[in-house]
Amino acid sequence: MSRIHSLLAVQSLVAILVSINRLGTWTLGYVLPNEFLRWVDLNNMLVLPLISLVAFYLLKKTIEYDSPARDSRAHLAINLTFIIGIYLLAAGYGDHEVTNYLHHRFCLEDSSSDLCRIVIFNDDEFSHWIFFAGFIMMNAALLFLQNLFPYRSELSKTDIGFLIFNSIFLGAGIFANLGFEEIGLDLYVIVLLSVLSVYFLYKRGKQPLFIYYTAANLLGLVGSLIAQAFR
Repeated sequence: MSRIHSLLAVQSLVAILVSINRLGTWTLGYVLPNEFLRWVDLNNMLVLPLISLVAFYLLKKTIEYDSPARDSRAHLAINLTFIIGIYLLAAGYGDHEVTNYLHHRFCLEDSSSDLCRIVIFNDDEFSHWIFFAGFIMMNAALLFLQNLFPYRSELSKTDIGFLIFNSIFLGAGIFANLGFEEIGLDLYVIVLLSVLSVYFLYKRGKQPLFIYYTAANLLGLVGSLIAQAFR
């Protein structure tokens, strides 16, 4: 459990750093003199996702253990879903960060050109579809993996407390991204993952990832809906 707590803490930290990087002003400077990207774009495309993906993979390996389930078709399907999710997430990040930068720099005042129309479509729509498909697949794969490889000991109250404490930071990251902007596809993604984690928590009981995802998603959703109501 100590390794699970540590890896979930990394995910919670990344969620906060993504929000700070995205909503702050200190990363708006250019990476190089040729102005090909801002630091905010580079951090969101390469630095923070890499940290998150390494933690995701180590979490996956921590959850798995020797059992007949390791050789099952279900395990193979989950692994394939996880790998495809990584690819789609990376493709979505790459498309979004570059076109978001071009959109805000060249197409905010006049978006009538064909070039801006294509840039804006990639920024606001296509990259979101790809990113969220990967996001759903990766997170759902971890939940199904926890279902396939349940934690074999009873969770202590301290463990449950640490899981909920960690989830507060991820919930705050969700709140920061949903609470103060026009809500779009991201709301439905979080709702879908919330329903999945609540279902597993109800059916399989107190498993680490079920507790973490349920608490984080519900905290983020409730906070976001309250903030949206007062906009």
